[in-house]
Amino acid sequence: MPKNVSSSIPHNSPDREVALERTRNIGIVAHIDAGKTTLTERVLFYTGMIHRLGEVHDGAATTDWMDQERERGITITSAAVSCRWTQTPDVGVYKTFADQEMRVNIIDTPGHVDFTAEVERSLRVLDGVVVVFCGVAGVQPQSETVWRQADTYGVPRLVFVNKMDRVAADFDAVVKDVREKLGANAHPILIPIGSEEDLQGQIDVVNKRAVIYSDDDVQGSTYQVVDLDESQALIADAAYDDLIAALVEADEELGMKYLDEEEIGVLEIKAALRRATIANKIIPVVGGSAFKNKGVQYLLDAVLDYLPSPLEIPAAKGQDPDDESVAVEAPANDNGEFCALAFKLWSDKFVGKLVFIRVYSGKVSKGDQVYNPRTGKTSRVGRLIQIQSDEHKDIQTCYAGDIAAIVGIKTVGTGDTLAAKGFKIMLEPPAFPQPVIAMSVEPRTTLDQEKMAIALKSLSEEDPTFTVHSDEETGQTIISGMGELHLEVLQERMRREFGVESASGKPQIAYRETILEKARGEGKLIKQSGGKGQYGHVILSVAPNKQGEGLTIENKVVGGTIPKEFINACLEGIKDSMINGVIAGYPVEDVHVELLDGSSHDVDSNEQAFKMATIFAMKDGFKKAKGILLEPIMAVEVSTPDEYQGDIIGDMNRRRGKIQEIEAKVNHSIVKVEAPLAEMFGYSTDMRSLSSGRADFSMNPSRFDEVPEKIVAEIVERRGGG
Repeated sequence: MPKNVSSSIPHNSPDREVALERTRNIGIVAHIDAGKTTLTERVLFYTGMIHRLGEVHDGAATTDWMDQERERGITITSAAVSCRWTQTPDVGVYKTFADQEMRVNIIDTPGHVDFTAEVERSLRVLDGVVVVFCGVAGVQPQSETVWRQADTYGVPRLVFVNKMDRVAADFDAVVKDVREKLGANAHPILIPIGSEEDLQGQIDVVNKRAVIYSDDDVQGSTYQVVDLDESQALIADAAYDDLIAALVEADEELGMKYLDEEEIGVLEIKAALRRATIANKIIPVVGGSAFKNKGVQYLLDAVLDYLPSPLEIPAAKGQDPDDESVAVEAPANDNGEFCALAFKLWSDKFVGKLVFIRVYSGKVSKGDQVYNPRTGKTSRVGRLIQIQSDEHKDIQTCYAGDIAAIVGIKTVGTGDTLAAKGFKIMLEPPAFPQPVIAMSVEPRTTLDQEKMAIALKSLSEEDPTFTVHSDEETGQTIISGMGELHLEVLQERMRREFGVESASGKPQIAYRETILEKARGEGKLIKQSGGKGQYGHVILSVAPNKQGEGLTIENKVVGGTIPKEFINACLEGIKDSMINGVIAGYPVEDVHVELLDGSSHDVDSNEQAFKMATIFAMKDGFKKAKGILLEPIMAVEVSTPDEYQGDIIGDMNRRRGKIQEIEAKVNHSIVKVEAPLAEMFGYSTDMRSLSSGRADFSMNPSRFDEVPEKIVAEIVERRGGG
């Protein structure tokens, strides 16, 4: 018999084990090294999913299952796990879901900015997040980024101030930091008792009780709930009054009770705080130490009490694939039409291609047919699995609100909608930032060429911020990503997972050449060496075109001075001349050519002779027409805290950047710059150094512009002349 199901609730299937209202889909997000993975490990331990604690520094954390994650001590890919938690009744403490088994699906995300896509797609499919801050460092750069990402998707949040056992940990300072730097209406609900070596437990602000962890139990499994002492009561009362004042303002229902001078009890406060948290009006704050096993159980209780179930978030919104103006919704309901978002692809060495899905409505079972409105194709679900980090558990059916993976389904990309055939809906995919750094890559041996192509295709399918293209001019394979670490990790994955050894280098800049003036060019090919000779004579003019107009040609030959049968050869010669310019041998663009005159020989003229004569005429014209070298200019946008604006602008000036606009935002500025691509290599690293890692940027191709004369000589020298 299924467990914990109320058959009277229409949105629950009678076959699901845990009801929708008792399901939580949460993410754990933060800056690198704030303790996300350690916290996830504790949650899995206290919920009984694992039976011994693994540590990140030992390379033994459950959710850091990739070899590289364990070696580097960082999270690279988001890991999904599922667990059950039942709130334990404690004396004098009201818990909203006491004695009810709840299901918590957790995604542990990376903290490094290079893997921001993992956070982005996780936030797109989660109902709530726990944002972890270090008790010493407070709000750090990547935590600002993930906070903005959560704002974008309107995800309700709960803050965990971790590492309260560390020297110089300051809970109040972190709460202030969260309010000032992030503009969050943050209010403590579980305040640490003591800090550093004296960390003992937490003050439960709502229930006005103290949770004291036993020093004899190093795993933190046992604690006592006791009365507050005098000093703790003062702290609790002040926090309680602040919380009530915030709730009265944020929650209309509690505000009316307050105005009517009705009695407000713990039950009403918790219900109001739940509504305000889900509405993103208040952020509850919890303090503790995951590593020292103090405060995690009550944090889990807070997740259940205040973060939403799939029923409490707005219905998934999409559009009719046949008519984008028609909005379509998919409310959470097992009995509705099936609709899910494919938010992640992963190649597993044991089972093949995994497509991670979040089901929004209906259910999907092994053997079902699912429809992809982007491709217009239907696929069969061969196998459904629930992911426990790197372990796979086969399941028969995945219900609304659940996160699972389909094995073997083809023609699915990240962000695709999967739905029942008759359900016309296309959900909005996650938005991913553009890659900001690129390098060339080549296999160490020619035998690895094909294997490398397969590996790069597979990795780019998994990671939307990793792109691959071939530079037609240089013949290089160019890989692009979010940072040097990102590309380094992907190259290492090529070696370990695909057996491809690769070498990398900085890609060559794709310079261009053009002309500034109109000029006349003349070319002759006369060869007489006994027998049939070669004769071609062409006069033409070259003139600059507007940028982007490319090559245009006009035939003004009259009187047959160049016979008609050789005109096509002349046109071919003009086009071939555009491939290599006269300054440094780069392609020439935006030129208007007029074919004017020439002469021919009855016996010695032929197509090849006129083609070569045309090439000579073009080169002659280019030399007279004041040729210049062009370089790609990038449109760069840097988002930086105000205090680093001067350093960022100074650095851009050194890179030959031209400031276009400075846009003032709350506590930070958007600096818009146009800068040469040649000066932007390594910018990602330099910018983070200048801003203590708190700035981020985007970069897109804008146009080509003239290279300053003093730099032309260096480029020509490197190129070996034109």
